[in-house]
Amino acid sequence: MSVNIQAKPARLSFLDRFLPVWILLAMALGLALGHAVPELGHVLKGLEVGGISIPIALGLLVMMYPPLAKVRYDKTRELTRDTRLMVVSIVLNWIVGPAFMFALAWTFLPEEPELRTGLIIVGLARCIAMVLVWSDLACADREATAVLVAINSVFQVAMFGVLGWFYLQILPGWLGLPTTSADFSFWSIVSSVLVFLGIPLLAGVCSRIVGEKTKGRDWYERTFLPAISPLALVGLLYTIVLLFSLQGEQIIARPWTVARVALPLLIYFVGMFTVALIVAKASGMGYAQSASVAFTAAGNNFELAIAVSIGTFGAASAQALAGTIGPLIEIPVLVGLVYVMRFLGPTLFPGDPTLPPAHSSAPAAT
Repeated sequence: MSVNIQAKPARLSFLDRFLPVWILLAMALGLALGHAVPELGHVLKGLEVGGISIPIALGLLVMMYPPLAKVRYDKTRELTRDTRLMVVSIVLNWIVGPAFMFALAWTFLPEEPELRTGLIIVGLARCIAMVLVWSDLACADREATAVLVAINSVFQVAMFGVLGWFYLQILPGWLGLPTTSADFSFWSIVSSVLVFLGIPLLAGVCSRIVGEKTKGRDWYERTFLPAISPLALVGLLYTIVLLFSLQGEQIIARPWTVARVALPLLIYFVGMFTVALIVAKASGMGYAQSASVAFTAAGNNFELAIAVSIGTFGAASAQALAGTIGPLIEIPVLVGLVYVMRFLGPTLFPGDPTLPPAHSSAPAAT
């Protein structure tokens, strides 16, 4: 992930060029810690408030603050009037995404009801956190991403429980399939939105307002933002280490289960990204907005999925394991899609003024 937030960086930093290496090392470190120190997982699970892991929440908040501090909030009101952007994103996130995951879960795990349920819950939890990082790395429209994330958060509070009831009980019943009972905690959904989006969003808004009023926009964007941008990389790698250490023992002990859940997840992330990119381009969006739509549609709120699975089925449940495997697949896949998006951008959107700087196809912040 980039630690440079300048508008058009002259060159990629050492950290930028080897981002996949740092992520793989963080994943390996987390797995090693979870295997070598099994008590670490119990300690981390004990540091929860209202179903939210405090250590993981801190990492996510640190990770999300720089992208949200960069948003030009004076531009977001205009984007909310963009009917095309709103309709495409809502349909992809709240109709196509859950339905696609439901189909994949039943196709690949027909005789594994617990794992299947965990996958379906992952599909219902639309992304409100890490998508900000992937979008920023791909030089997407950060204002559009912020608006889409905010809309996802509202729909998450209103629709998560309804869709969970529909996809776990109603739709399987219509299709003659076994149903699953699940009691989703409304508080888990609200608290996830408030913590993982509300806090960093408020910090980002306040930073821009106070920074521009006291020092001016030039100082804010040329001095302050480059100074805080390394926090995003630190938060990302720290969060990856914690996530992998929490399930390191289970992942090593149950590799076949991990593989069975990983395959539909891989198809889901790549498939949703591809479909969203095609739809966005076909609807007339440029590179930046298309990238925002694609990453928002492909990502998921794994924090909420894990919290709901643990709260409903227990921390040691197969549903919780399936939820935890979600980010283990999502993180490397979406990092790869950042590279794909930047590489294919000039071909898919020739001459588009919102394309990343032409001198590099590797990730760098915009």
